[in-house]
Amino acid sequence: MWFAAELSVFAKVVDLGSFSAAARTLGVPKVAVSRLIQALEQRVGTPLLTRTTRRIALTPAGRALLPYSVAIGVQTEAARRALAPLMSRPRALRVLADPAYGRLLLGPLVPRFLERYPEIPLEVDTATALPPDPDGPWDVLIQSGPPTQEGLVGTPLGAPPVILCATPAYLAKHGVPQQPADLAAHSLLIPSAEAGELRLQSGVRRAALRVAPRLLVNDPALIHAATAAGAGIGVLPEFLCRQGLALGKLTRVLPNWQVADLLWLHAVTDLRRAAQAPVRALVEFLVANMVPALSHAG
Repeated sequence: MWFAAELSVFAKVVDLGSFSAAARTLGVPKVAVSRLIQALEQRVGTPLLTRTTRRIALTPAGRALLPYSVAIGVQTEAARRALAPLMSRPRALRVLADPAYGRLLLGPLVPRFLERYPEIPLEVDTATALPPDPDGPWDVLIQSGPPTQEGLVGTPLGAPPVILCATPAYLAKHGVPQQPADLAAHSLLIPSAEAGELRLQSGVRRAALRVAPRLLVNDPALIHAATAAGAGIGVLPEFLCRQGLALGKLTRVLPNWQVADLLWLHAVTDLRRAAQAPVRALVEFLVANMVPALSHAG
């Protein structure tokens, strides 16, 4: 299945004479095209292209494979044209998101997207947090970090500030940390990525702490729930804490400091879907609007 996609992209690169031109035509990042060509070369066990700063050229193996690649590309395009008249009613664009991201970040943007693109119906699932099957019925996934599965491409959407929070009751009982070193005496609730060491920054100042967390989990919503219940000091994306801080249910700990390691959110899609107009429209809309949502102090 992936072999056919790789051959089609290979034919497009050769036809247009560059990875960049092929990426623009397909509507995908250049790095995605490069990875597909590398995967194809690994699959057949020999280089297919020679690359210089000015041009690409076919190797003998590439020349032998090119006619088959062109044929697959032609058949793929013919199939799309044949199906086009049957697709008068657009399929809903299915978006997956972690519940925390879906409710607090994606939720406010959905009405604006529907207003901007009334011809694109949406189906939003905020319960599926695991990496989906590339062959499954989904189009765009909102997740923290870039994709790691073969065949998926990610577009960075922004990095929310990560801060320290606790309930007033917890701080009244255990004391308020005055400096990063004071955190060693507290129960810390932190993401899995921070296991073993917590790095903080305040302007040009840096602090790295060895930590033994009371709770270590890869779900920020679970960390938020434990923090709100008074279980300790939570290391949380700022957008998850806004309501609690505004209502006085949470207090910012070490307010001049934040976590140095940024949590980059990505819009992930399957390479085969990335060039579809509805998918491109949604990803571009999220790129333009997610950063203000992340930085809004609300």
